[in-house]
Amino acid sequence: MTSTLVDTNIFIDILGPSDTPTRSWSMQALKACLGEGRIIVSAIVWAELAEPKLGEALLFTALSWLRPKREDFPFAAAYAAGQAHRTYRRQGGTRERTLPDFLIGAHALTAGHRLLTRDGGRYRAYFPTLDLLSPETRP
Repeated sequence: MTSTLVDTNIFIDILGPSDTPTRSWSMQALKACLGEGRIIVSAIVWAELAEPKLGEALLFTALSWLRPKREDFPFAAAYAAGQAHRTYRRQGGTRERTLPDFLIGAHALTAGHRLLTRDGGRYRAYFPTLDLLSPETRP
């Protein structure tokens, strides 16, 4: 069984409008991951999903069909996330790519989860050994 940490953009796709071009891919990939093992929701992703209009209880209900395991950010991932973020900034990265992306990637890598995301290139550049599922790796 393979555990899959799900990136925020996948949840945004499946919780948003049904007519977006990425929703179908995200839904199919998420269902495939659910069939292959445990779905993990990071505390960082949960924070990024916070939406006052939706509310936490409704958000949890909307994702309950996944039976997700809620997982705190592991301290062991903090240094790797910081290193990746510093490398990004030294290479001219702007604030468009913020620290949460690096926290999510480091969490998945350190905890031994694969990462389901639409931003495979972003994670591959800074976490080359991370097991990724993205449109580039799983059409």
